[in-house]
Amino acid sequence: MGIGSDSGDGGGIRRRGCSCSKDDFLPEESFQSWGNYVKAIKETPFRLKDRFLTRSSDKSELMKKTLNWWDLIWFGMGAVIGAGIFVLTGLEVRKEAGPAVVLSYVVSGVSAILSVFCYTEFAVEIPVAVELGDFMAFIAAGNILLEYVIGGAAVSRSWTSYFATLCNHKPNEFRITASSLSEEYSHLDPIAVVVIALICLIAVLSTKGSSRLNYFASIVHIVVILFIIIAGLAKADTKNYEDFHPFGPRGIFKASAVLFFAYVGFDAVSTMAEETKNPGRDIPIGLVGSMLITTVAYCLLAVTLCLMVPYQNIDPDAPFSVAFEDVGMGWAKYLVAAGALKGMTSVLLVGAVGQARYLTHIARTHMMPPWLAHVNEKTGTPVNATVVMMAATAIIVFFTNLEILSNLLSISTLFIFMLVALALIVRRYYVSGETTQAGQIKLIVCLIVILGSSVATSIYWGVSDGWIGYTISAPIWFLGTLGLWLLVPQARKPKLWGVPLVPWLPSASIAINIFLLGSIDRASFERFAVWTGFILAYYFFFGLHASYDTAKEAEKQQQGNVVELKRAEEGVVQSSM
Repeated sequence: MGIGSDSGDGGGIRRRGCSCSKDDFLPEESFQSWGNYVKAIKETPFRLKDRFLTRSSDKSELMKKTLNWWDLIWFGMGAVIGAGIFVLTGLEVRKEAGPAVVLSYVVSGVSAILSVFCYTEFAVEIPVAVELGDFMAFIAAGNILLEYVIGGAAVSRSWTSYFATLCNHKPNEFRITASSLSEEYSHLDPIAVVVIALICLIAVLSTKGSSRLNYFASIVHIVVILFIIIAGLAKADTKNYEDFHPFGPRGIFKASAVLFFAYVGFDAVSTMAEETKNPGRDIPIGLVGSMLITTVAYCLLAVTLCLMVPYQNIDPDAPFSVAFEDVGMGWAKYLVAAGALKGMTSVLLVGAVGQARYLTHIARTHMMPPWLAHVNEKTGTPVNATVVMMAATAIIVFFTNLEILSNLLSISTLFIFMLVALALIVRRYYVSGETTQAGQIKLIVCLIVILGSSVATSIYWGVSDGWIGYTISAPIWFLGTLGLWLLVPQARKPKLWGVPLVPWLPSASIAINIFLLGSIDRASFERFAVWTGFILAYYFFFGLHASYDTAKEAEKQQQGNVVELKRAEEGVVQSSM
């Protein structure tokens, strides 16, 4: 049941009360009767073409502007520094990278920072970025929602593991084993479900309240991180760095693809443009500042861990806690576990706030049921969207183990970041009605060259140990980017803040994100394909027709307003004669 606004067109009309009728979910003309729906299905090719080429807009502002750049920096750090560094570091050090895991964090950090720049321009200029058309916007949005749900589930399971460590138990001891299920889904996690429920409650109460709680959690977390670095380096042994890269370059990049999980969450800040007092100043400072601080912290933590104990002895489940115990500081493991829990709580809270806003923006276009766009009158928060997203997270976290979640999350996130960089190039170089046909052809050719060479590099990395292929694909990528820079004039300049070094920076973001995808296992791609198939089925049977009807209704209203204005003007002229 929904409490909030009743805004069929995404406007700002608010009402209080409960709503749970068919029109809250499928109010569009195509769903008013079976005859209308059959007609809409028959028109799918035409409607798909229309939506593929159309960019939608979202100019409604239903949420309170309460945040500044200081809030956003803390939100950014709170969203990112969590389960990735405290859990996956141990797994990847033991399995893939050894002490060279610090280089894995550098590679992932570079990719994340490039994506931050692209996200920032969109967040400042247009809170809902759909430069590739409504169809691609829906595919991107579906994977962003997957990223949030899977990310929240992974962090919640890690929360349970560290909580068990804090209570002097093994990481899995607080989970229930269901022997009838497969090993990957047999460790049921009721504690994680309870944590998700509490986070959901906090997120629906107030954005500013979430920010205040995030301050406290992030401050405690940073104090613990500083303690780990200082106390850990006091116990450092440089002999542990003698075998720096035992698994070679391939291990470094394979680890970086998984450790990208540690950087997931910063894009939640970009969803808060609606609630930011001065987006043109505050969002760039908040996003870039928090990401730079996070990258430096990750590298220092990785170096500290591998200097404390030999990489072969690092615990894969609670690496930092066990490392302090191994060097004779058993009391410190409780402080580290408490700090990890604080950090993961921040990640969950910021994720809950961000994912609900994404879903709200999508619902305003009617690609998802408009019931999800309702904003509570009292709290100014999207209650329905928050509850739905957190419920989905709770279901997944109850069954699925961390390794499956982290790999699937990395695929979804790298795919989204690649699309964001691609959308930025399209945004800068193409404006409907202004870009010439010759310019469009050049843009398409350059993008095909950039994407094709990046995919070829990724495939070659995945199937070969050689290097000759890179001498071919890398120069082709360079020529594609150079051609775009020299031959295609930019059609749009950013009004408030723009990404520097276009097209080189977004093109590099495309290349590195696609390259890292080549390091992820096949099973994860199969799971990703299942999700993609599901969202495509939903779009073709529901989302496409709902958004098409909504767009056409908005066009009719706009045309009607123009006609009424002309009549009013004619009436004024006649009365004056």
